[in-house]
Amino acid sequence: MGLFGRLRGKRSGDSGRTDGPSMGVDRKAVRDHLRSFATTRRGVEAYVEPATNVTAESIVLVATDGEWTRRAVGSRKTAFELARSLDIPVYDVLLTGYPKRMREWSSRQRRGQA
Repeated sequence: MGLFGRLRGKRSGDSGRTDGPSMGVDRKAVRDHLRSFATTRRGVEAYVEPATNVTAESIVLVATDGEWTRRAVGSRKTAFELARSLDIPVYDVLLTGYPKRMREWSSRQRRGQA
């Protein structure tokens, strides 16, 4: 078998998806983390991120003060369902972008000004 045949052989389990890497997601752990974040912070909103070449579909929760958390969820549908189950507003980050408060919070964290 030639070099290219061997490389193609490694893809035999490939599902043909082009929307990012395949990765197992512990849905219970993700749901528990997001629920904890949403219930212990004020004004939490969800932003659904598309899959990339290196990350799976994910959801970012952002609180009023800009604190945020991100978790891989595996699919866009799952991300929207999770946000709705938490009874928080949900947005498509490709349409809305990230909120300014999120960038400001991250900048403060980098400077050590929590």
